[in-house]
Amino acid sequence: MNPVVLAFVGDAVYTLFVRTTAATQSDGKANALNKKSASEVSAVSQAKKIDALLTILTEEELGVFKRARNAKKTTRAKHASVSQYNKSTGFEALVGYLYLTGQEERLKQIVSFEVQEEEEYEG
Repeated sequence: MNPVVLAFVGDAVYTLFVRTTAATQSDGKANALNKKSASEVSAVSQAKKIDALLTILTEEELGVFKRARNAKKTTRAKHASVSQYNKSTGFEALVGYLYLTGQEERLKQIVSFEVQEEEEYEG
């Protein structure tokens, strides 16, 4: 499957995961939940996550990530560098791939992976 199409699916899957987690772990209002979710699904946040995950990916997963990261895209990032946007596309493609191939446990590991916060992230 086209890596950008995998990213399209992965974006939806990851957004649903983040929103579901936010909704079930908080009694906040929808607007507050949306703001929190939007920051987690941003290209910058996804780039941080994939950078932290790279050492634990299998060769196959790394291949999916790299193909999508390097794929030609018709859209551009609004609030991220080109590098961060490309990495986030790779992350989303990995999520889409795991979802479409039914690898539920691995998908859960990847999307719920916690990134240690750093002062500043350049990507």
